[in-house]
Amino acid sequence: MVRPMWKGNISFGLVSIPVQLYSAEARKELSFKMLDRSDLAPIREQRINETTGKVVPWEDVVKGYRYEEDRYIVLTEEEIRSANVKATQTLEIFAFVPANQIEPVYYSKPYYIEPLEVSRKAYEILRRTLEKTEKVGLAKLVLRTRQHLTALIPHGPLLITVFLRFPSEIRNFDFLNLPFETPEIRITEKELTMAEQLVEAMTERWSPEQYRDEYHDELMKMIQEKAKSGEIKSVEEAPPAAEGAEIIDIAELLKRSMQKAKQKKVARNQA
Repeated sequence: MVRPMWKGNISFGLVSIPVQLYSAEARKELSFKMLDRSDLAPIREQRINETTGKVVPWEDVVKGYRYEEDRYIVLTEEEIRSANVKATQTLEIFAFVPANQIEPVYYSKPYYIEPLEVSRKAYEILRRTLEKTEKVGLAKLVLRTRQHLTALIPHGPLLITVFLRFPSEIRNFDFLNLPFETPEIRITEKELTMAEQLVEAMTERWSPEQYRDEYHDELMKMIQEKAKSGEIKSVEEAPPAAEGAEIIDIAELLKRSMQKAKQKKVARNQA
């Protein structure tokens, strides 16, 4: 059974939409444990001091941030916890942007959004509005003590939110040697035309179900064959949030929200 990883509300102006968040990823990475070849006993990792070569007990381990070569700033657990952003149960939309303006490099993890029973109408209004306007809603969400920038996107019959990378998490590509506008590289119209024709000839309808992780499938096949032949060796959530109140007059809330948004826009233009 799939369990929600977050419960809260989408804040859309003055409208509050109680929802649940589910991971849209179903990772199938195989997990391997390091074993001793002689008896297949699990191998325990140790904390080794790189200078002395000795094992360091847990009580002597601290966390340090390297800000220069071989120089560290040590932070205590209390200091790290004090920097954590306060968790909230609100996914507050603070702006809408055209969907085609977000570059692919910013997209990270997708999550399904399910409305609770009392918020199905408001959920559907938001989904249809985003779909019709071709906009996405930008919001911030605190999950497991970390703040995430997210984009709310209509996806068929549902809304999804995709975690976005912050600009500081995107590596600059200035170090790449790219052929763009390089004078010595001459591309003819004939070459471009042939390339376009090849693209057209290879164009097909997007059908994701036809693609498989062949590496994973081959490894699983090998593991299952070993299991059948007897080669098996024995070796040793956030608390739920309040679901929110039933929405009585969505149209009125939307009207008031629009008025407030216009007032903020006028104030920004006059500043």
